[in-house]
Amino acid sequence: METNMKTRFPTRACRRLLERFALASVVSLAIADAGTAGERPQVAAVVPIKAARMIIEYNASAEDIGIQFFLDSDGWREVEILDPRGREIFSAETETSLTRQGGGTELFLESVEPPIEDLPLETFFRRFPEGNYRFRARDNAGVLQIGSVAFSHDVPAGPELVRPVLIGDADCAENVSLPVVIEWEPVTTDVFDDDIEVVRYEVIVENADIHFDVKFPAESGTELTVSPELLQPDTQYIFEVLAIEEGGNQTITEGCFTTAP
Repeated sequence: METNMKTRFPTRACRRLLERFALASVVSLAIADAGTAGERPQVAAVVPIKAARMIIEYNASAEDIGIQFFLDSDGWREVEILDPRGREIFSAETETSLTRQGGGTELFLESVEPPIEDLPLETFFRRFPEGNYRFRARDNAGVLQIGSVAFSHDVPAGPELVRPVLIGDADCAENVSLPVVIEWEPVTTDVFDDDIEVVRYEVIVENADIHFDVKFPAESGTELTVSPELLQPDTQYIFEVLAIEEGGNQTITEGCFTTAP
């Protein structure tokens, strides 16, 4: 991949400063929006959204990419998200009985994840440019809730798995003894082979009977022992190792194993 496809996003300190400026801008726009012509805007009718997040998820094994976003509020009947160019990329509203109930609180959405063969990274990045995305919501009382999140193109490389060990051309590790140790190489670069700071890892192990999911700081290491009480002998499991950078963007490497009889 060509490194000139991507512009580096600001450091964490710069990102926080940009978020503060963006939030102040959003508040000013929201206050102006809250009033009607010839009336004094009611500042008290504008409050921050409790939480907002927008990230990239890249699957290095499946080689596909998408976005995820999340918001949390005390209640909303309508919500919208605007990109850095001011274009609406998402909106939703409640109706009838759900509106009378008070609307929604949390909202999570994961986009379709096309393969990068069909959606090259440079096209994806143009579709979702770096910058501050504005979240706006309104509740049944007409209170306007606003938020802003910094979105970057910093995407970690996929973790390189070390254990469980594949034998030959096998798709899954076989005859793996309990307890199972999942290990990977440290992730220090992004998908363009530039330096990146991974701040935490996540490991997920599951099949039809269990779902084990744990996150931990990157400085804690690059291996995890799965308690034998969670796993059954002679049983197949799939697992994922995620590398997560400081802005929240995450990259998955998939694996699978079958435990020893």
